[in-house]
Amino acid sequence: MTIIPDDSARLRLLPFAKLAAAPKWQLETMRALREPCFLWVTHGQGRINIGGSTRGFHPHNAIFLPAGTMHGFQAMTRVQGSMIYFGQAHGLDLPDTALHLRLRDAVRQGEVAQIIDAVQRELDAGRPKAQQAARHQLGLLAIWLERHSREGDEDSPRATPMLNANERLTARFSALLEREYGSSLNVTDYARALGVTPTHLSRACKASCGRSALTMMQERRLFEARRLLLDTRLPVQDIAHRLGFSTPGYFSRAFTQATGLPPLAYRKSGADPSRLR
Repeated sequence: MTIIPDDSARLRLLPFAKLAAAPKWQLETMRALREPCFLWVTHGQGRINIGGSTRGFHPHNAIFLPAGTMHGFQAMTRVQGSMIYFGQAHGLDLPDTALHLRLRDAVRQGEVAQIIDAVQRELDAGRPKAQQAARHQLGLLAIWLERHSREGDEDSPRATPMLNANERLTARFSALLEREYGSSLNVTDYARALGVTPTHLSRACKASCGRSALTMMQERRLFEARRLLLDTRLPVQDIAHRLGFSTPGYFSRAFTQATGLPPLAYRKSGADPSRLR
């Protein structure tokens, strides 16, 4: 099992196979990154939920997610490709909305592949100023994204799909959840803030991404709990407090019920897949 580290301070390029090898909780949970990322699919297919809207991805799909975009992946077959994490201090003029580009033209496919290959060569070579050189290549990618992000692009007429009412509400809830998942807010509180009933909110979430509002809340908190246990040495009581649990005991019981291991045992196990569900 591969745990993808939360290292948003620097530029990284990972093969999608490594991302897909991460545990399901890390791959499929709806969450937002603190940095932009770009996915280039060369083989296989799956689904991605972006801000409450679920869509399929296939070979020669390019997906750009601005920082703070709620998303979750599900690989249907063995997926190959590349994932670029820009880092928080990228200094690039990038689109401020998510993009899903389906490239049918071989020339445009080649443009993306050449940029990714150039970034990979710089990062692999380890030469002086490799990160700086790779970022210059990403500047070309930023220009490429701008050129192909306009609605009506002949290769991708739905680069930024129109959301229906359920998806718009789920997107608003997702953004609020990402900001407040560490609080003690419940579904009723979120629904009130969004001006709808709890039943309406849960129905919209279920229609958009197959999860109720409560499930999305629980998965997001559990995702953060697992990440903090594996990536930090924070005491369990501090993690419980950060995630809005009333007591460490309540957090421990909820975590054990979800994963099969108490928090400290989970941390010591290193998330061994043979011991976790």
